[in-house]
Amino acid sequence: MLRARAAEILRRAAGASASAGGARLAARAVFARGFLDRHKMGNKEAIEKEKARLSDEMSRGYFADFSEIRKNAGKLAMANKIIIPEVAAVKFPDLSVQSPDGRELNLPLIAPPKNGDAQAGNTVDPQNGDCRAGDMVVPDASLVCLSFRASSQKMTESWSLPLLDAFSSAGNIQVYEVSFIDSWLLSSSPLRRVFLKVMRKSNNPRRQVVYAFGDHYYFRKKLHILNLLTGYIYLVDRLGRVRWQGFGSATQEELSSLTACASILLDEK
Repeated sequence: MLRARAAEILRRAAGASASAGGARLAARAVFARGFLDRHKMGNKEAIEKEKARLSDEMSRGYFADFSEIRKNAGKLAMANKIIIPEVAAVKFPDLSVQSPDGRELNLPLIAPPKNGDAQAGNTVDPQNGDCRAGDMVVPDASLVCLSFRASSQKMTESWSLPLLDAFSSAGNIQVYEVSFIDSWLLSSSPLRRVFLKVMRKSNNPRRQVVYAFGDHYYFRKKLHILNLLTGYIYLVDRLGRVRWQGFGSATQEELSSLTACASILLDEK
């Protein structure tokens, strides 16, 4: 009971900045961007980059996201029907996350090329052929589910849970459900540890519920993520490439295509 109440207090603290009025958010952004670091003052390129970011962030806010969600229920586009070919696949951006037990993980886990040397920190188990990144086995297929607001967590679970059921007894597949915490208060070291202790956990070793703290503007830019109220789903291969993508809540047809594409990645090993 106390844990649930503590989690609710922390959630409200994190969500306060997301639900603030547009004018208040804009004023805070102007104030924050106005005080550039001293070493940037003489760097014209850095200043222009910060100006472009400020303009981008102020051009779209909570109400624009909410209006879009009301129109399409979070389904920004239909999921891929077939797997993205290797030659057209782009790398999933590097992302540092933490699990509720405080363990840090860098996504995506990447296997060494078949005809090349292992990447830094990667090894291959000679007994079963599994590639390892540090102490983690690199999955043949990973489903990375991104949730920027609590309202989209149910959307991401509509993809992750059916996929785990479909591959419950076969295949080296892993699900990462990533929740983004952009509150500076909860991102600070003392409160971050408290936050992680009271947040949801997973008892399934194939399903990892993890959290990404701090500013992720440039990460979102690389994936062309604009609306923060919906869920974003990526099927990633063992080389860290995005081979399939979905949005919002899953339909039965989209789950079928996801399962089929995951099966192809498991066979590519």
